[in-house]
Amino acid sequence: MRALWKGAISFGLVTIPVSLYPATAREELTFRLLRKSDHSPVNYKRVAAADGKEVPWDQIVKGYEYEKGKFVILKEEDFARVDVEATQTVNIINFVSLDQVDPLLFYKPYYLEVGKGGDKAYVLLRDALVESGKIAIAMVVIRKLQHLAAVKPQKKGLMLELMHFPKELIETSEFHDPVERPVGKAEMQMAKQLIQSMTSEWKPEQYTDRYHEALEKMIEEKIKHGEEETPAPIKKKKPTKIVDLVSVLRQSIEQTQAKAMPKHSTKTRSARRKKAA
Repeated sequence: MRALWKGAISFGLVTIPVSLYPATAREELTFRLLRKSDHSPVNYKRVAAADGKEVPWDQIVKGYEYEKGKFVILKEEDFARVDVEATQTVNIINFVSLDQVDPLLFYKPYYLEVGKGGDKAYVLLRDALVESGKIAIAMVVIRKLQHLAAVKPQKKGLMLELMHFPKELIETSEFHDPVERPVGKAEMQMAKQLIQSMTSEWKPEQYTDRYHEALEKMIEEKIKHGEEETPAPIKKKKPTKIVDLVSVLRQSIEQTQAKAMPKHSTKTRSARRKKAA
């Protein structure tokens, strides 16, 4: 895999050479828009809203609409004047406890691979973060854009996770809070029991994008049998109308326990009956 970015982690007088690699890859199926009659791909043109005429690239400028229909034009030199310095450095500003940071701020992880000659300092930073229970808050420039980021220990290495700036988060005050109604002891007990019955070890491989898989399967079927093949409709679950919360929780627990019970084969049951005889 090709590195997205090469530079260094810098904190105090310590510099650690690193390379940045994506930690995630979104699996998406891409579709083209086609003309229905002959499946010819549909292309788009840049047209002016005023007269509908096509506009060539050399006649296009960037503008910011500060009032309805009023724009201030920005040239390339204007962007250059405010461009952040691409230092190729993960510049650590400070260290904080992870539990102090709102999880909503984190949004995109990357692997930080140690560069030549940086192993000792890299391991030192990783282990110091683990033992102190801290993460590093840093600024980094990637593809001419400045980002707030966190450096965290991750298994045997370090990861960099891009963060939203705090002002980008939408305040919860904009939403209606739930009405605080008293919860009975029986309801709480049943809820805890349901949680306990559904608790298991974290196994990431068991979680898959079922929509993506079903869509891929449908496409394969259409290729194999022809596009007129119509798959069976998917049955959607209807939302449960909750009348008695305790009753619904009890039914949920019973269903969970039934799924967890091992299914004995007819052969096994027959063998037991013969033994009893």
